[in-house]
Amino acid sequence: MTGEAAYHEAAPGESHGPDAAPGEARAPDAAHRDEVDRIVAAWYRERPDLDTAPMQVLSRVTRLARHLDLARRGAFARHGLAMWAFDVLSALRRAGAPYRLSPGALLTQTLVTSGTMTNRIDRLAAQGLVRRRPAPGDRRGVRVELTAAGLQRVDAALADLLDSERRLLRGLSDDDRATLAGLLKVLVTPFETPPEALSDERVDPSGAPAGPAAPTGPAAPTAPPDAL
Repeated sequence: MTGEAAYHEAAPGESHGPDAAPGEARAPDAAHRDEVDRIVAAWYRERPDLDTAPMQVLSRVTRLARHLDLARRGAFARHGLAMWAFDVLSALRRAGAPYRLSPGALLTQTLVTSGTMTNRIDRLAAQGLVRRRPAPGDRRGVRVELTAAGLQRVDAALADLLDSERRLLRGLSDDDRATLAGLLKVLVTPFETPPEALSDERVDPSGAPAGPAAPTGPAAPTAPPDAL
């Protein structure tokens, strides 16, 4: 037997009947098959020696990420923001009043280089969405702060984004959403930056500020002085 039929007959861990053992995956019936099912079936046909089970999860995560990316870009564009601009503005918004962070903290949260962050701050400042303030007790350092216009823009964009994301999840019950969130958390946690690395400044044993915390993730940039 060839093609998708072979996938349903022989793919490891699958069963057709209602008497499948507990925990045993069933093959999707034709009415509920999606593109990932067809891709996995083709790979199983061509490479039956390989375990293609991870594709059932991660290929769907990848495809969903594409739809989420489009939804986010659309939500931000409706408010005159690119994704990078929302990243910076939302980091400042989450910091709470007075919505101010060091450039080093912004680097840690957005994972870009110091040159890129300088350019982004300049562009947002030119639009009147952020401003630079002197850092307290440091004549050379600065803090980046949301303006009233920036606060209004990021709040409106966030509300629009959440509406779009709710539409993406409308096929799931509240319980299903909670279960999915928990499972995805298990997968993503090993790649996350520890919360202590997100602090605005570190302090060395002498009590003197040691500058912004350096990210610990695999692709994390080195944080520069807070003078961007």
